[in-house]
Amino acid sequence: MQQILNTLIINTLYYSEPMSLLILSCHFKEPPCTIDRFMENPKTYFVRTYGCQMNELDTQIMTGQLEKRGLTAVCDEEEADVVIFNTCSIRDLAERKVMGKLGQLGRGKKRQIIGVTGCMAMAKKDSLFRKFPHLDFVVGTNNITDLGPVLDEVIYTQKQVYKTDDRFEENLDYLSAKRDHKVKAFVSIIRGCDKFCTYCVVPYTRGQEVSRPPESIIEECKKLVDDGYKEITLLGQNVNSYGKDEPSWNCLFHDLLAKIDQIPGIGRIRFMTSHPVDITKELMLAIRDLPSLCEFVHFPIQAGSNRILKKMHRIYTKEQYFEKVALLREIVPDVSLGTDIIVGFPTETEEEFLETYQAIEQIRYSLGFFYAYSPRKGTPAMRWKDDVPEEVKQDRLQRLLDLQEKIGNDLRKEKTGNTYEVLVERFNKDGKLLKGRTRRWEKVIFEGPESMIGTLQNVRVHSYHHETFLGTLVHSETKYHN
Repeated sequence: MQQILNTLIINTLYYSEPMSLLILSCHFKEPPCTIDRFMENPKTYFVRTYGCQMNELDTQIMTGQLEKRGLTAVCDEEEADVVIFNTCSIRDLAERKVMGKLGQLGRGKKRQIIGVTGCMAMAKKDSLFRKFPHLDFVVGTNNITDLGPVLDEVIYTQKQVYKTDDRFEENLDYLSAKRDHKVKAFVSIIRGCDKFCTYCVVPYTRGQEVSRPPESIIEECKKLVDDGYKEITLLGQNVNSYGKDEPSWNCLFHDLLAKIDQIPGIGRIRFMTSHPVDITKELMLAIRDLPSLCEFVHFPIQAGSNRILKKMHRIYTKEQYFEKVALLREIVPDVSLGTDIIVGFPTETEEEFLETYQAIEQIRYSLGFFYAYSPRKGTPAMRWKDDVPEEVKQDRLQRLLDLQEKIGNDLRKEKTGNTYEVLVERFNKDGKLLKGRTRRWEKVIFEGPESMIGTLQNVRVHSYHHETFLGTLVHSETKYHN
């Protein structure tokens, strides 16, 4: 092969047919690195997923491709022929775990093909091969459809391969995704983000917003309903922006929700995640009026100080956020809200942290994800001094966790004694009690037969333990709360 070329003419049909050829713009590292773990015919695979629901769905799509090639999943990464780490770059801990795993596999004796996909593949694509010479391929978030051809190139050339495009092309075969859960399913509707929050790597690792055609989404949702799925969660870095990049479709997020709600037999619809700027009154009315749309909204405030919000480039003020929350609760009185919050952002003072604390007291979220700020390479915030001491961050974080626990317990006390519609998902970890969730995302466990998994049941909650309601089945004719 000519050394001046950086493209390889090779691709594989994902069935048992012979190999066919087309031009694929995959790249190999120069100088070429011979892979001493050469494996001509891998038969097993292992994928470990880090990060958000988008990563989980990407893993399902990739495993669908692998199984289409005839590979079989195994539970032990050290025994697999192909090992893939589908990664996240949002939190430093996730990156360190991946680095540790890659180092361990490099010391193994088994011949393996090892790859990194996901956000970390985009953020660290230039350094991964240098740090881990035994790494065989890197596939970015916008290239998971290229996993098969990349594997073929690794096998054919015995060289390290990377494929990391900056923009996502909507050509995924979502219908081939291998889903392990039989009751709930994720459906991707938009990829990427255009908001460019100063602490976030997503616009750089997943690119700009690209909406998926509504016809494709409806087709997948119909198939999932036909296959017996009871709950569909629509995913995107910012689902509320859906359709804005394609005005000719005349289909914004609330329009898409209305179309999905009309699918015969549809059970529940959820969505995440949301940016407060793009939560519209039309979306609020959809939550109120569409029978399948659940009354839970992830409504992340991130901080309670206007100065910090501006420094984060959240493009709203605290007052604007509160106005939207008030309007949503006026339209959907029993709506449940979740949030994300970062403490210890560069230059955050104690007084500004207290504004965040007070915002939580005022909003009374049902669910909160709280994080101590850590700088992420490639983000604008990386240029600023990380000047809040770690012990101060951890103190502020614990204070928020304690506050949210108190608010959560108060909300659960208020709901004890009510009866709710619960979608039964599976047995609890003890294998004795059934586990499910209300429309407002509250977790409920109760006694019942296995035959109830995948059904909607009315459950009266009589107590709670930590964040979980304990309940008792009631007759189906009993009225329940949404």
